[in-house]
Amino acid sequence: MVFQLNNEKRLTVAVEFVANPSIIFMDEPTSGLDARAAALVMRTVRNTVDTGRTLVCTIHQPSIDIFDAFDELLLLKLGGEEIYVGPSGRHSSHLIKYFEGIDGVPKIKDGYNPATWMLETTSVAQEAALGIDFRELYKNSEMYRRNKALIKELSVPVPGAKDLYFQTKYSQSFFTQCIACFWKQHWSYWRNPLYTAVRLIFTFFIALMFGTILWDLESKRRRQQDIFNAVGLIYAAILFLSIQNATAVQPVIAIERTVFYRERAAGMYSSLPYAFGQARRLASCWAPGDLQVAVQ
Repeated sequence: MVFQLNNEKRLTVAVEFVANPSIIFMDEPTSGLDARAAALVMRTVRNTVDTGRTLVCTIHQPSIDIFDAFDELLLLKLGGEEIYVGPSGRHSSHLIKYFEGIDGVPKIKDGYNPATWMLETTSVAQEAALGIDFRELYKNSEMYRRNKALIKELSVPVPGAKDLYFQTKYSQSFFTQCIACFWKQHWSYWRNPLYTAVRLIFTFFIALMFGTILWDLESKRRRQQDIFNAVGLIYAAILFLSIQNATAVQPVIAIERTVFYRERAAGMYSSLPYAFGQARRLASCWAPGDLQVAVQ
């Protein structure tokens, strides 16, 4: 099964929603997508926000429509310093009003992308040309004082509130995690026939080559040197097969490792059930070895 990039991103978002989180962080969900695919992904994000969840996204070169889909904006200048934290407004009206209210900042042109205008206006070169510091302007603004007051208000728990407590680190038991990892690994390898085919074909040729060399071994055990030759050939057969299997599995493991890091960080399962799931797949690795012994 092959997914387009925009479908892969929407599927990734859907996977994160399985645990029904109240807040989700996304790192550039529209990167690598064309305008239509980016619009589809952001429509999915917007529909998710409308269900009452909070999504925090980093966005790279958004279009006008995509930028207008966000409710709040955190804008940082070079060095990670805040220069705007507040609502963007309909068609970025609040953002535009804030920066146009600063002396020397040019007005935005009709039909111009507010995101592009915002970045051009707050660049280091523009700061030097205007002789202003957007960080200091923000710290002295009413918006900054309002945000500080809101943070102070939200940092005080309401009367009668209890601390969050979870009996276990993971939502599912260890056994359930193992079953899920077993099932995941099963379909992961089943949907990768090329990897299995390469292992089987190479194993067949290795078995055929060394089987031909070791043919009629019983009649060649008259001298001690013959025994040494046979043991050396068996060692070489095992070595060749091990190196080939280790080489073939590296691209598969490289892809799965990225997924494992993300899913473990999301709290889906611990490392041990995943290791058991990988070990379960060793059963399929015994078949090529059995084939080699049978051919030999």
